[in-house]
Amino acid sequence: MPSLPTVSIVIPAYNEEDTIKSCVLAALDQTVPAAEIIVVDNKSTDGTAAVVRALQAAFPEAPLIYLQQNDVQGLIPTRNFGLDSATSEVVGRIDADSVLEPTWVEEVQKAFSDPEVAACTGPVIYYDMPLRRFGAIADDAVRRAMIRITSEYHLLFGSNMALRASAWLAIRDEVCLDSDDELHEDIDISIHLNENGFKVVYSSEMVTGMSARRVDDNPRQYYNYVMRFERTYKKHNVRSIALRAPMAILISAYPALKVMRANELRKAANSTA
Repeated sequence: MPSLPTVSIVIPAYNEEDTIKSCVLAALDQTVPAAEIIVVDNKSTDGTAAVVRALQAAFPEAPLIYLQQNDVQGLIPTRNFGLDSATSEVVGRIDADSVLEPTWVEEVQKAFSDPEVAACTGPVIYYDMPLRRFGAIADDAVRRAMIRITSEYHLLFGSNMALRASAWLAIRDEVCLDSDDELHEDIDISIHLNENGFKVVYSSEMVTGMSARRVDDNPRQYYNYVMRFERTYKKHNVRSIALRAPMAILISAYPALKVMRANELRKAANSTA
């Protein structure tokens, strides 16, 4: 039986002092430890660095690495720097507000025990929304349905994804740098993986928590965010109608999510008053 692959976790961060502690603690608190947890700080002007340094001091034996990417402001160059710096066979990529479930690394290893798997993604729990567990079930159901609908392309989700290092190296020089910040970087990676014939899978057991703070955007900002899908498809000349389904779902769900999010924030404010 082949040995399970080692797993690194890469966390790009820009001014994330409010979320990075919970993110790193969850990455440390795993049933199977990650080989390394790499926080890549992209010119933060707040206390992000201080929080990570304090965690390194509190957990001196932990494989927690703090790096800085100060050449270019932006998520993609920061993400690339982290993926390039990782040394494991599989590299997880999450956001600084992601809170991994304790079995996340274990489930990533299971997914990549199949040597044909080049990338994997999974569902999320919105930890600052009501009905969290019900929401997680719904999120998983929607994502599994999307896999059936978009069978031509399996889309990765940037807050909860992992890549085999060899697959990353194969597409490293092809992925878009997106200096104008107009695209969905995770969809860009998905398209390049698919176009190079790599196998992308989905695991319902590979779960992370994340913030629903995107819903705090006003309608114009939210619509512009959703339209990143369309701009990414256009950039790659992808014409599949099925791939427009995520856009339709996100836009139609926005009003209800906005109300739920406002109620949750109001409840939180009242509990601390």
